[in-house]
Amino acid sequence: MDIVHLTNENFAEEINTDQKVLIDFWASWCGPCKMVSPILDEIASEDHDFKICKVNVDEQPDLAQQFMVRSIPTLVVMKNGQAAATTVGAQPKANIIKFVEEA
Repeated sequence: MDIVHLTNENFAEEINTDQKVLIDFWASWCGPCKMVSPILDEIASEDHDFKICKVNVDEQPDLAQQFMVRSIPTLVVMKNGQAAATTVGAQPKANIIKFVEEA
């Protein structure tokens, strides 16, 4: 499944789904974000029952503010259009998958 890049325009449409949605709040200058990005690409290429989306906090500051993102990377799991869990900082692949599954 492809990773969807969220904007103010497509946000509501992309997160209002029956499946869980993992949102990665990131920035191009963020070292830990660069570590998480290939992990999310790998997870997206596998068969999981959740969708992965990304929000560039520099390009979409309103979305970052809406989720009170203070540090990046911030990962948020959405269920039925609502935030169900949040974690901050780089995580290994197994932790990210477990985080989404347990949310």
